Amino acid sequence: MANDDLIHDPHGGMPRLLEIMRRLRDPETGCPWDIEQNFASIAPYTIEEAYEVADAIERQAWDELKGELGDLLFQSVFHAQMAEEAGLFTFDEVADTMSDKMVARHPHVFGDESRDKSADQQTRDWESIKAAERAAKAQTGVLDGVATGLPALLRAVKLQKRAARVGFDWPETDNVIDKIVEEASELNEARDSLGQAEIEEEFGDLLFVMANLARHLGIEPESALRKANAKFTRRFRRIEDHLADSGRTPSDSDLAEMDALWNAAKREEKKAS
Repeated sequence: MANDDLIHDPHGGMPRLLEIMRRLRDPETGCPWDIEQNFASIAPYTIEEAYEVADAIERQAWDELKGELGDLLFQSVFHAQMAEEAGLFTFDEVADTMSDKMVARHPHVFGDESRDKSADQQTRDWESIKAAERAAKAQTGVLDGVATGLPALLRAVKLQKRAARVGFDWPETDNVIDKIVEEASELNEARDSLGQAEIEEEFGDLLFVMANLARHLGIEPESALRKANAKFTRRFRRIEDHLADSGRTPSDSDLAEMDALWNAAKREEKKAS
């Protein structure tokens, strides 16, 4: 029997959310759509909600962040409810696992180790602890444990960081740039003489090295690309606004005019900054 008082309690907190999720998945009285879902069908929504959290932070939309974090939390609750139904684990066990991990990885806060260490040293200690955890899981390969479901750019950087820890890395940023030139040349050759599969492979190689350059420059490539997307969107809207002033749309214009409007928008932004 559902706890209706808790479900309608505006201050019910986490117990309220868990009860709502349980009610949604109830095979007799729940929501047909929620009942039909499984881990695989919900996973894309989980990824999407994580990106929406990142987007709110990127835009400094603090009034939206609470709701986006709630949406992401709901994804964890959804997965945990399905896991409990399958006899795998409960939400409390998820929370306990995370708590145990944080305590174990912060001996300088929750244990006997000194807090007198730099952020760089803490990062190295963190990686050592994670390496020990992977070893305990029989993940002995350097690249073991880098999730295949990560966004491709993010996974590329993580793979490269792992390899760099054992010395498989270019010593200088200039070496990476040289490799980019090489890969761009190979892509150009593939475009002229090879099939689509080979072109895609060469394009992937170029993207992979670009991710490596981002790592060497201390840039997070996902963040950099999000900012580039936002800039493109902002400037293209300026083109649309300008054309709309004369009752036109981009379809009524041509590349030369739109390129000139783009450059004007670019100049306006630089002047404003």
